[in-house]
Amino acid sequence: MLTNGFKECELSRLGFGTMRLPLLPGESNSAAIDTAQVDAMVDYAISHGINYFDTAYPYHGGMSEKVIGASLARYPRDSYYLADKYPGHQISDTYDPAAIFEEQLLKCGVDYFDFYLLHNIYENSITVYQDARWGILDYFVEQKRLGRIRHLGFSCHGSPEILTEFLDYSGDTMEFCQIQLNYLDWTLQQAKEKYDLLTQRGIPVWVMEPIRGGRLAALPESEQEALRKFRPEETGAAWALRFLQGLPNVKMILSGMSNLEQMRENITTFDGEKPLSEAEQEALLSLAERLKDSIPCTSCRYCCDGCPSGLDIPMMIAAYNEVRFQANLYTKMRFDALPADKRPEACIRCGKCSKTCPQGIDVPAALQALAEALPTLPDWAAICKTREEEARRNRAQQGQV
Repeated sequence: MLTNGFKECELSRLGFGTMRLPLLPGESNSAAIDTAQVDAMVDYAISHGINYFDTAYPYHGGMSEKVIGASLARYPRDSYYLADKYPGHQISDTYDPAAIFEEQLLKCGVDYFDFYLLHNIYENSITVYQDARWGILDYFVEQKRLGRIRHLGFSCHGSPEILTEFLDYSGDTMEFCQIQLNYLDWTLQQAKEKYDLLTQRGIPVWVMEPIRGGRLAALPESEQEALRKFRPEETGAAWALRFLQGLPNVKMILSGMSNLEQMRENITTFDGEKPLSEAEQEALLSLAERLKDSIPCTSCRYCCDGCPSGLDIPMMIAAYNEVRFQANLYTKMRFDALPADKRPEACIRCGKCSKTCPQGIDVPAALQALAEALPTLPDWAAICKTREEEARRNRAQQGQV
């Protein structure tokens, strides 16, 4: 039961994220959702105690909201919790808060959202959410007052500094925060610092990407064998979820399950919570370090003191470590928000940083490698444009525009 800051909510600890719904056989268009399979998954989820369902405006070309709304409409409205999100991170002149919110209610077929999030606060979007021209925060606080939003929160892919800035800006209006959290990102994306910050401020944590898009479910056999010495029966996905079960301020764990088999496995893991022992936690975090194969930066910041370009070198080394493990759009998003003279290509290769580095890291080489990698990463602006075009086509086909 969730109580701090909320009216009592009987929330299931495992939630159903609808960003990766199953598609019809042979389809690659993300809007071609297999609704029969979604219905079967929703039925199984509800019959096994899952009552939290999470969607967002851009998911599946705008179709996720409609599909999950129609599936849930087969059940009494007070028997489940529905969460949706406002896409301020991809704002344009067409993204009026009121118009988007009304469209979302209509697509989901509901009169209110149990949980509503300001979507993807990060380095480049925080100014949009703070911009008085859009009035985003004020509008959604008012919708909560009117009862059309029961609980208001936000999701964040930004740094701990951005998280702090938004918490200070929003005051006491945010009831919960959704962050990317798993045992790999505990250090790789500073998830520990974000978790600790939210906990200190009394804000419950919602988890996204608990299995890192499936990467932590498919561990190398040698690593899986090492974990079996502790728990022979546990899968890689179960280990990732068990790690989160040991964090008391994690109130909701969202898994973007794509088929019934994944759902069954995850529900089995949550049938009985078995948090990791101290020895198991150490083994898992050691495994994470091996998976990262990371440059051993300790963020001492000695390298920054004499940098003629004033670069945030530890941040860049951390980003490069993330790129080395798995290419993702969130890394590029952070650098898109930086001025050109603060990006890795601004390094003049003077070598002062390497001379002062206690770990002996070849910093210029790492920054050059990062600069070369960034253009190859998924481009957020292009993704937003593609999603919006796909959503427009879907709305046009359904006579909504």
